[in-house]
Amino acid sequence: MRKEVVLITGANGEIGHGLITHLAHKEKANILALDVMPIDEALRPLCERFIQGDILDNMLLGRLVAEYEIRAIYHLASILSTKAEYNPETGHKVNVEGTLNLLRLAVEQAGWQGRPVKFLYPSSIAAYGLPTLEQKNNSGKIKEEDWCNPTTMYGCNKLYCEHLGRYYTKHYRQLAADRTPSGIDFRAIRFPGLISAVTTPTGGTSDYGPEMLHHAAMNIPYNCFVRPDTRLPFMAMPDAVKALLLLEAAPKENLSKLVYNVTSFNPSAQEFYDQVMMAFPKADISFIPDLSRQGIVDSWPEDIDDSAATKDWGWAPDYNQERAFNEYLIPAVKNRYK
Repeated sequence: MRKEVVLITGANGEIGHGLITHLAHKEKANILALDVMPIDEALRPLCERFIQGDILDNMLLGRLVAEYEIRAIYHLASILSTKAEYNPETGHKVNVEGTLNLLRLAVEQAGWQGRPVKFLYPSSIAAYGLPTLEQKNNSGKIKEEDWCNPTTMYGCNKLYCEHLGRYYTKHYRQLAADRTPSGIDFRAIRFPGLISAVTTPTGGTSDYGPEMLHHAAMNIPYNCFVRPDTRLPFMAMPDAVKALLLLEAAPKENLSKLVYNVTSFNPSAQEFYDQVMMAFPKADISFIPDLSRQGIVDSWPEDIDDSAATKDWGWAPDYNQERAFNEYLIPAVKNRYK
């Protein structure tokens, strides 16, 4: 008998920490964790098995198909926006070809099991691309279908993988004489900037916020690479995990979309700075905008409309801006670096 597991790729990343902890403690799930880097020692006992490996390794993925019954895939592995701009071809290879490999694995698993395999995909506001700062400031809350003209390789990758998920779920092999459904139940969330107290930022273009916080807690000077008036949507990491779990649990018949926005609060960089300085009055933070990175951030919406997620699967954040800082981020970060 193959053991039933939940597969989490990119397991050692920011979302992976919270997701593994919840699934292990609250749902008693058997977790098969995969990452190119060694997983944190604290997470190892929570996993049925950890494999240090690459989602581009088809032989490795083939062994997983044979050894395990994978009922759900949380595909968290990716190369984030800033790193992908320095090496766009590698970014595309990991973000797109890696996702395609996992979709192929899910098709095989669904065929073996005779039931759908859920495929949870964290997308990003990088999938949006507003052409000017004026339009950004005047657009209000952006819906899922608006301004999908990304300007980064990461954003292009995320948007394309959303379409791949839609294809595999609804149109897979549509001209084949023996056409059968793929068996994939693809569900994606376009996350805003995510702020974690548990893990350090890893190269996202929205990471100026969490970088301010972590540098201040470590008493290391920080040069913020955007203007003080820059505004983006953010959410606390526990809410990101909550959103994935709510969407995974939602009855399929309730879902009107395959891709959903979620958000919580949208401070300016100046407001973020003010919150950090209240908690760490001796922090050394300067605003020295990087024109290229600023241009990318200016193409992303300052707020997004997540009413579809609220209506279809009951989404509501637990942490507004005040709670996120005062009850989650500041106490946990201070404790981490004390």
